[in-house]
Amino acid sequence: MQITLHSHVGEDGILHLDVPVGMTDADLEITLTVQAVKSVPEGSWSPGFFEKTFGAWEGEPLVREDQGEFESRESFD
Repeated sequence: MQITLHSHVGEDGILHLDVPVGMTDADLEITLTVQAVKSVPEGSWSPGFFEKTFGAWEGEPLVREDQGEFESRESFD
């Protein structure tokens, strides 16, 4: 099982974690990696987004329906 959490360290410099794992009365080995999160400008894609999501669709095949006729619009030249 892999769990990814995003948390905030307060002014005391101590990271507090409450992690529900869905198990009881069990011995666990936990590996913890702590790294700072780079802030992402609002409206932009997070680093690695496309690499993580490309080809991830597992549902029924996507079909592009017929787009019909393109409407003629008035030219403003």
